[in-house]
Amino acid sequence: MLGFNLIHYITTAGVGDAWVANELRHVGKAGIPVVLHAMRKPPGLYHKSEWATEMARETRVIYPLPVLGLIGSVLAAPVLFGGRFFGALLNAFFGKRESFRCRVAGIAHLMVACHWARGLRGEKVTHIHSQWVHSGGTIAMYGAWLLGVPFSFTGHAADLFRERAALEDKIKRADFIICISNFHREFFLKNGAKPQQLHVMYCGIDPSVFHPQAYERASGEPFHIRSAGRLVEKKGFKYLIEACKVLVERGVKIDCLIGGSGPDEQELRGVIGRLGLEGVVELTGKAVSQEEISEFMRGGDVYCLPCVWASDNDVDGLPQMLMEAMACGLPAISTRLVGIPDLVIDGETGLLVEPNNVSELADAIERLMGDPGLASKMAQQGRRLVHDKFDIRTCLEPLLSQYRAKLGMDRGGDGDRGCGEAREIKRGVGAA
Repeated sequence: MLGFNLIHYITTAGVGDAWVANELRHVGKAGIPVVLHAMRKPPGLYHKSEWATEMARETRVIYPLPVLGLIGSVLAAPVLFGGRFFGALLNAFFGKRESFRCRVAGIAHLMVACHWARGLRGEKVTHIHSQWVHSGGTIAMYGAWLLGVPFSFTGHAADLFRERAALEDKIKRADFIICISNFHREFFLKNGAKPQQLHVMYCGIDPSVFHPQAYERASGEPFHIRSAGRLVEKKGFKYLIEACKVLVERGVKIDCLIGGSGPDEQELRGVIGRLGLEGVVELTGKAVSQEEISEFMRGGDVYCLPCVWASDNDVDGLPQMLMEAMACGLPAISTRLVGIPDLVIDGETGLLVEPNNVSELADAIERLMGDPGLASKMAQQGRRLVHDKFDIRTCLEPLLSQYRAKLGMDRGGDGDRGCGEAREIKRGVGAA
């Protein structure tokens, strides 16, 4: 049994998301004792470091569930959790839902939560936090409800739009909500949140590990465009490739390197071939690990990520790779979408264009190519903004403050035990 206060943190794929790994590493360094739960084992890691591998090993994975154990937990829930179970059950069947599919999924996730919460009854669960608020958030909400502990979440993009589920109920039950941009704060207010619930906390990076390059493009050399991310529609890579075609037709000498892998790879290669851009645009076909980012950016003149609202209603909240490119000293071009304007301030730390607008994107690239002084100024101001506003070592403070309050750490109670103690019994996620 874990006898001291703990934050239980649930996400879809654990440290298979770079942001989760980075956040929890710094939460651990701050002395906050956390246990990481993942719905599924991550398909891979975006870090090559031993601390990330260790964090993945210590993650408690929920799925696959033992069928008999799940049935037993659901049957035992009225006895184990009493009235809290019946309250959650009524909510699952009669609470406001976005669709019949969400209703069915919510009932299923309540059953999962019964099994998950049953396993946590012998431990100290002070608070449950969900990174993303769709399926994992439903399990977190019901798990906290059954255990009688507070619940909170961080909302991003697909979980708020494409895969929204029981969002109003989750907002009502959340003790606090982490907003990753000012756009998100306004979004939650419009969906019923109270101002005191909301805390803006940017998904920052550690800028000290990204270093500006000492590089000047030689006369006559192509203008080097860098971009990277999962090869999916919302990243807007198709529009970047089409903008490269526009630039080539204008007689602009460029090359474009796009790092990443994903389901749209063959489609994007088809676009490159159809537009005759072989030798101009290159897809690496593999993800760029955190440790490889600085080298990937080396030699680039601009970083361009023209995010769009995807046809399946997915969208980027505030792409971490934009921060990393700016920390590496590249001027940035992106789109006026969701939280991006908090980072790329048009005309100051980069250029913003309208989503899905190929000609405007091409114009922005050509503008920076033709004005090295402006590009250099934006690169410097962008890097400074990342250091000042998006440094994970400081921008995590709103979340850390909430955790400390829940754990009683400001009162010197048993919440003062750090992650090192949790690590000793192979249950916590601590500092590397």
